[in-house]
Amino acid sequence: MNKKYLAGSLVACAAMTLLGCSPAPQSSSQETTSVAAQAEPNVDNFAEIYASLNGDVLKQHAKVLASDEFEGRLPTTIGEEKTLDYLISNFKQFGVEPGNGDSYLQEVALMQITASPDAILRIGEHEFAYKEDMVVSSKREQTQINLTDSELVFVGYGVNAPEYDWNDYAGLDVSGKTVVILVNDPGFENPDSGKFQGETMTYYGRWSYKYEEASRQGAAGALIVHETAPASYGWSVVANSWSGPQYGLVSADQGASRVSVEGWLTLDAAQKVFASAGKDFAAEKAKALQGPYHSALNVKASTTVNNEFEKSKSYNVFATVRGAELPDEHVIYTAHWDHLGKDESLEGDQIYNGFHDNATGTAAAIEMARAFAQSSVTPKRSVSFLIVTAEEQGLLGSKYYADNPIIALDKTVANINMDALNVLGKTKDVSVVGMGKSDLEKNLQIAADKQGRVLTQEDRPEAGYYYRSDHFSFAKQGVPALYAGGGNLPYDDATAAYRKKINVVVRGCYHQVCDQYRDSFDFSGIEQDARLLFDVGYQVANAEARPQWSSSSEFQRK
Repeated sequence: MNKKYLAGSLVACAAMTLLGCSPAPQSSSQETTSVAAQAEPNVDNFAEIYASLNGDVLKQHAKVLASDEFEGRLPTTIGEEKTLDYLISNFKQFGVEPGNGDSYLQEVALMQITASPDAILRIGEHEFAYKEDMVVSSKREQTQINLTDSELVFVGYGVNAPEYDWNDYAGLDVSGKTVVILVNDPGFENPDSGKFQGETMTYYGRWSYKYEEASRQGAAGALIVHETAPASYGWSVVANSWSGPQYGLVSADQGASRVSVEGWLTLDAAQKVFASAGKDFAAEKAKALQGPYHSALNVKASTTVNNEFEKSKSYNVFATVRGAELPDEHVIYTAHWDHLGKDESLEGDQIYNGFHDNATGTAAAIEMARAFAQSSVTPKRSVSFLIVTAEEQGLLGSKYYADNPIIALDKTVANINMDALNVLGKTKDVSVVGMGKSDLEKNLQIAADKQGRVLTQEDRPEAGYYYRSDHFSFAKQGVPALYAGGGNLPYDDATAAYRKKINVVVRGCYHQVCDQYRDSFDFSGIEQDARLLFDVGYQVANAEARPQWSSSSEFQRK
């Protein structure tokens, strides 16, 4: 344990003074009221703590976490130290117990690998520039990785999914070759075909799966073709997120089981590659949409990735409010505290403050922990708060936790995730990401009814958001996991006008330096969702029955 993280920082103390924090009351000896799976909580106590979740306080937490002083909260930097100080100081102040024995911290061993930005990718007669046309990197712990005259093979969507009777690698040996892969899965651009889940992305559409499968197939390299619509984000997100220091979990084989080079091509670069092979990219993509497909491109790729790498330690934060009757069973809220840090090569603003993503969710976790800890009625089950590191690097903190759980997974009854809460004002609806996956949505419906809101499916299921935040690490282990909030229906005309104005301000700020706190933000939507998700956790913590996956879910407990 790094003891410097345990002392309350001046930043945290000053902020808590600003928030008007007071010491937590002594634990009550009153027994909790046990309720059925979907029954109303103890009304008097519930109303009191529900109302205490206040937008003005949430604003102050988020403002501090997203301040320049925290330098973008990159893992292993001074930004991490200040963030951990702030979280732990608040949890101590509110009487929320350490969740990992006598510590609030869970050490996460990371491997930081930084690829040199002078890399050039040569394919046929073309030379592609780093960040402009492509990005390349390697998860292997080597100072230099050479991909030399590696034959390119187009493997369609790069999917091997027996349950969908789909294998783009069938009958293909890609040993020593570099595979070129389309982003998303075959259902996205052919939603009426009955393939996969139509426009709703499956895990086979995620970039992480595509590299994993290419590695299993023995490929030397893997290049994903970026297209904005099926990827659900622009090229700038790829260029910013995949350059600079990259983190992975420390692996026993030093990354040898991964393809040697992982990368992305812009659509323009991919079209040039296919043209140099005498093929039309659009025509080849059309064939890949119809069924499993692969085709040799008869051109070769070469690149050199020069790596600097070092092992480092980062930390998840884990804090607990002990249950009165079933303390060994836990409802776990998650949020990620990390963001992208700063880029000193930029002119002007260099700090990726990460206000929306995810100072908002972290602020909500702090306030929910306070509300549970200071409640006069102790919940039946324990309620824990896992604030994870390295989400931006591929859900690494939550993945590490799920592989090394502090609370046994069979004692983890549910996960409720908070990532990028609603800055667009109150809504009449609630967007449910991955709608229909578990009966946690029944609890969510009860909470939404109290706010006069209706549940709706996320508006872009093709983006695969269910596979892009920390609840997914729990879902893969069979723990029912909920990711919901926000919505598209403004609460009233004034909110609609505000929403229209702020949308212009925040558009394009995902993973950009403009994702920062503004005094003009209306926190009523964040307050509304914090109360909503608090209500869900309160119900589950006091219920007789445990939530279950739906019969159609791929995440049934094993």
